[in-house]
Amino acid sequence: MKDNNDIKKGHPIKGWFINQALNHSRRTIFLSLLLTAIMGSGLTWFTVEDDILKILPKNIESRITWDSVREEFGNMDMIFIAFGKKGESIYNSKTLAKLWDVTRNLEDIPGVDEVLSIASANRMDNIDDIMEISDLQPYRNLSEQEILDIKVFLEKSPRLERRFIGQHGDYLNIAVRLSLSAEAVPLTENVVSIGDSLLEDYELHYGGQTYLTGIVSSLIRADVSGLMQAGLLIMILVLLVNLRSFSAVGMVLSLIMLSLVFMGGFMGWVYHITGSGKFHFTIMNTSMPIILLTIANSDGVHIITKFFRVLRKQGNIRSSVQRTLDSLLMPIFLTSITTVAAFLAMVFAPLEPLIGYGISISMGIILAWLLSSTFFAAVISLIKWNLNSRAVNRTSIFENLIDRFGKQVLLHPKYVLAAGIFFVAVAAYGVTLLEVNVNVKNFFKKGTEIRDGMDFIDREMTGSMDIQFRLEGDLKSPQVLNSIVRIQEHVEKLPFVTTTFSITDVVKQMHRTVMDDDPAFEIIPDTRGKVNNLFTMYSMSGDPDDFETLVDYEYEAGLLTAMSRNVSTREIVETVSELDVFIAKNSGPELTVLITGMMVVLRDVVSMVVKSAFISIFVSLIMIGFIVAYFFKRIIWGLLAVVPLSAAIIFNFGSMGIFGMELSHVTAILSSIIIGVGVDFAVHYISQYRRMVKHGVKADILSREVVDEVGYPIILDAASNMGFGALLFSTFIPIQYIGGLMIFAMLATSLGTLTLLAALCELLKRKLAQEN
Repeated sequence: MKDNNDIKKGHPIKGWFINQALNHSRRTIFLSLLLTAIMGSGLTWFTVEDDILKILPKNIESRITWDSVREEFGNMDMIFIAFGKKGESIYNSKTLAKLWDVTRNLEDIPGVDEVLSIASANRMDNIDDIMEISDLQPYRNLSEQEILDIKVFLEKSPRLERRFIGQHGDYLNIAVRLSLSAEAVPLTENVVSIGDSLLEDYELHYGGQTYLTGIVSSLIRADVSGLMQAGLLIMILVLLVNLRSFSAVGMVLSLIMLSLVFMGGFMGWVYHITGSGKFHFTIMNTSMPIILLTIANSDGVHIITKFFRVLRKQGNIRSSVQRTLDSLLMPIFLTSITTVAAFLAMVFAPLEPLIGYGISISMGIILAWLLSSTFFAAVISLIKWNLNSRAVNRTSIFENLIDRFGKQVLLHPKYVLAAGIFFVAVAAYGVTLLEVNVNVKNFFKKGTEIRDGMDFIDREMTGSMDIQFRLEGDLKSPQVLNSIVRIQEHVEKLPFVTTTFSITDVVKQMHRTVMDDDPAFEIIPDTRGKVNNLFTMYSMSGDPDDFETLVDYEYEAGLLTAMSRNVSTREIVETVSELDVFIAKNSGPELTVLITGMMVVLRDVVSMVVKSAFISIFVSLIMIGFIVAYFFKRIIWGLLAVVPLSAAIIFNFGSMGIFGMELSHVTAILSSIIIGVGVDFAVHYISQYRRMVKHGVKADILSREVVDEVGYPIILDAASNMGFGALLFSTFIPIQYIGGLMIFAMLATSLGTLTLLAALCELLKRKLAQEN
């Protein structure tokens, strides 16, 4: 056994850490708490937000077009409110009076740019051969004749009718458009508050991307709080059963909580300083606290179990701490930097939130390493451990089980390796069945209020997804306008598109109106002069600003919007590709058309999800292999380190394909999580293997000694990391997937280390034992 002077003669950095823990314990604890408090103060600026548009890089075409559309025509994101009574016509004075009240109250909310409903729409009429523009619903309380007039007008304008009234005539639709500067969360809360208070007598549903952005933020807060409590409870129970010491469990908890505070504070500080949305806490980040919990737990578990094991033999607290740190400082450092490497691989992913995710959780991991190497060890050295307690002088159930398990694996390494390869091959087939779906609607279970609301708006109303076409050309030219009509007619043939609207609808309606309301003239006039005259006539009675969301002031740029029901990601990709081809063939040189909208955004997210997953896998595996090979000074160790990780990744994505779980921008982080959390096991195994070789352990019993030494902490680490099971209780289905799959990953990586890696090391023991 080494004494303190011997340690100092060894590696100077290792000696410094041990010296701080043993000889400056209280100072080490104080400085650790102070550092955490300073960084934790950044929680003041910790921001929760989930806007799917911000996932995309700003330099891709759909995002550029989207931003251009917003600058020219305003924010096109909507909150939809659908209300009514099933089987009861909306054409009654009470319902329309209530619509009036809700519309006026919504218009008074700061940040609302426009409210679209029957109570705010205009109508065109021919009165004495003059185009008359008036309010569709002129006031709150209507007579039966006035209600009938509204009904007749809307029946003559089916596109307008579909925007405001459900397909069976028993529900009304209100669309709330936000200003560009509006914040989705408080505005959504105000909209919902007004809807709930004024429409309590009606069946009520909300939808739209803005609504989801606003409501998901509060759900994320509640979700994280609940998941943390459940995760900590599971972890505490597992640790108590195995460590049998409240002091030991309390120390592990303190390490976890300090790391979490540091990570959250870091996100707040960086967002405050840079203003970058990469460091918003979104639905993609919901798993972060649980992941850091497990990583910090892993560091603490390895130290405390090693300490108890040494203390059981030596009976001296100080020398046991010293020997524990001497043994584990290097492997914990390596597990930390390889885990950081796995998560920093996200920086190369095209999805922007993954960049903030990788950087933020890496900072938490770095602090967990520093605290486990200093603070945690210092606390251990100050506690008066009872050498006669069960925690110290008796082996646990897990230790005995691992002892038997290890013997069986090492007796039949070839069979174990062959079985592992077989299961990996089966899982590899499942990868080919994997589907990608980034539709946020599918993040919620059927039967929940949010999912039911979106399903209702899809089923009964216009739907809440859109495709937008930015149009550039002479928008008073009949040739250009007819090209737009052809695009509209083609888009409306898509089975999930409910309606379209553009400046052509206004032109055709004006033309019909001035021609004695003859339906035969609901077409584009044949000359530019006639089109221009229609707009001039409109300006005499109406406000040309009524068209600001359809066309610019110069009539050189316009917007065509198609409303759609939610569809699968596969249909989105196919549809957008088909539309690109159709527009290229039918727009002509006089009309330039760029496609954007939520459907196109989701199309681009799909490709980036796949890229992000594969980039994270390959970059992190290469980095980990290189780091392990560099520190252990042999390429073979780098290759062996990624074996259980590669198997676990194939197992997880294969399981997703086999069981019909979809890959989304949320579950795309699985590969980094698996590699980041699972690499610990392989590094601890390899580190102990090399340590045993250096100590002259014979090759015949080498693997057996390694399993005896690290098998228990690996399995206990994995078992206590069943805190991932808390994610099964998440509000969001993809997070539930992560929870279930990570339980499986913990088993796959830990058992993979003690089977595949152990079997390979046993088969290669002569070669590996030649080191040093």
